[in-house]
Amino acid sequence: MCSDDDVTTPFSPADAAAVRALWEPLGLPGVIDIHTHFMPGNVMDKVWAYFDSAGPLLGRDWPITYRADEQARVDGLEAFGVRAFTSMIYAHKPDMAAWLNSWAVDFAAREPRCLHTSTFYPEPGAAQYTAAAIEAGTRIFKVHVQVGDFSPSDPLLDPVWGLVADAGLPVIIHCGSGPAPGRHTGPGPVADVLSRFPGLRLIIAHMGTVEYLDFLDLAERYENIGLDTTMSFTDFAEADAPYPREALPRVRALGAKVFWGSDYPNIPYRYAHGIEALIRLDLGDDWLRRVLHDNAAQLFGL
Repeated sequence: MCSDDDVTTPFSPADAAAVRALWEPLGLPGVIDIHTHFMPGNVMDKVWAYFDSAGPLLGRDWPITYRADEQARVDGLEAFGVRAFTSMIYAHKPDMAAWLNSWAVDFAAREPRCLHTSTFYPEPGAAQYTAAAIEAGTRIFKVHVQVGDFSPSDPLLDPVWGLVADAGLPVIIHCGSGPAPGRHTGPGPVADVLSRFPGLRLIIAHMGTVEYLDFLDLAERYENIGLDTTMSFTDFAEADAPYPREALPRVRALGAKVFWGSDYPNIPYRYAHGIEALIRLDLGDDWLRRVLHDNAAQLFGL
């Protein structure tokens, strides 16, 4: 494994080799990363500017390790052995989601390893553009409750949740209160949605940071609720919000409901460290194979 003293340059052959050295011994054909960010260039530039400013939703310095143009970032995932990834777009204001979804159609068309990703926001017309995204072949949705500053139980989203549930498509939802709480973060609004749409297939981003146990409860209670590991268990995340180690047997028992996510390229460490963080949990090779590849392969029919 890579030590803290390792100075491997991001995007270098050594960087890629360090990642492959972690998953190849598991006998996998590669990894599937369900939480990667590709956005229109002007949107990504604004996201990076926010990270550079250590804005109030971050609360700490957050250097972008894999800052590069779009093609370099795609090529970087290929070098790591990522056989499928997402383009996690999300709307933070009205009249944005439909435009992002249009961009995502084109991105998925030119990047065949991308799992076509869409988003939505509580606004008039959300049901119409969500239906259009489903018709266009989207494979997954992403919503960001913290950045969007909206409640997932907003009545404007009721028809959207109904459409998504009927389509059986997963939604990655950043709804935990980390790295900083929002007006609508936490398990309560999500639990309210699930009480009305119990068949929804939600994947709770970042293991539900910081309400880990509450979201673990929901994943155990509802058949279609999963968790993604994005940034969880890394040194960066553990410094402020350590995952309760007494809950790890429950995480292992979730089996097919935990998915590998990295937050690439917006991570303040090298890609390999995210996988190392999972390995050092010592939950077994079978669990690692499921998380890094098999669970997502089954979900998306890959």
